Amino acid sequence: MVKDAIHEGLTAVEEQLRHIVNSDVDLLTDAGLHIITSGGKRLRPQLGILAYLAVGGQNLMEVVPMAAAVEMVHTATLVHDDINDHSLTRRGKITVHAKWGRTFALLAGDYLFTKVYELMAPYGPDYNVIMADACIKLVEGETLQAAAAKAGVMDRETYKTIISRKTASLFEAAARMGAMLGGGDEKSIEALAAYAYSLGLTFQIVDDILDIVGDPEEMGKPAGLDLAQNRGVMMAQNGGHSEVADADVAVAELPDDPIARMMAQLRESGAVEIARLQAEETGARARAALAELPDSEVRDEMLELIELVLERNR
Repeated sequence: MVKDAIHEGLTAVEEQLRHIVNSDVDLLTDAGLHIITSGGKRLRPQLGILAYLAVGGQNLMEVVPMAAAVEMVHTATLVHDDINDHSLTRRGKITVHAKWGRTFALLAGDYLFTKVYELMAPYGPDYNVIMADACIKLVEGETLQAAAAKAGVMDRETYKTIISRKTASLFEAAARMGAMLGGGDEKSIEALAAYAYSLGLTFQIVDDILDIVGDPEEMGKPAGLDLAQNRGVMMAQNGGHSEVADADVAVAELPDDPIARMMAQLRESGAVEIARLQAEETGARARAALAELPDSEVRDEMLELIELVLERNR
């Protein structure tokens, strides 16, 4: 029953996303559809739907535009991120900037961001303030990350601040707005927001681990991208510096490519295992937040989602 409702909601979100990017400027429509139809986990809209159902929300279509808006924010950032990262593939497809060029990709990302206003307009000021705050934090997190990458130094506290803003803030906003739309009481809303926030941290840590140990074909993008740009959880694990030294790894056995060499050293250094422990810790915090909610099918789905995030390979 709950799985059917989630499927129905996400199907409606998908339709909303495809519809909202329509423009009489064909390039904007084409670029928008290109990134939207490239797939994605749709975790953020799923959190909004789950939170809505968890507090007893009945009219699923009430939450769909908000869930689509959250995903649209994420999608727009991907277009801009790929420009910054010089990425040629995203989710196994050519990136927007690689296909249409940097200028048109910037404009396409801007277009997707403005569509968020259109989706959120009917919800009123309270919801729009939450969305705006999440977007502000997202940009702040990305900026802090770029600054740390440029300096080549990132300590663990800086890393935590970055992922809390650039990733966890949007997860939290999705669940908070979903719970509010469903009519949840303050205790339930805060519990669901805390759950989503911790899940967002977990997701990003695992994502950064996969940058080192993931299969590029599974992920649909190159491995080692964060490491090459002096960012990610492994930078934080390595004492904040881009240089990695491990006396136990024979130099002759390491690849000639400097990024591949650094990845090999990190795999041997124990940094990946430390990061996995951090992901388990934030996952446990997400479980603890759900303890505030009564047992239900929706709660079980949310618990299962934590395990899926922890165990994912792409």
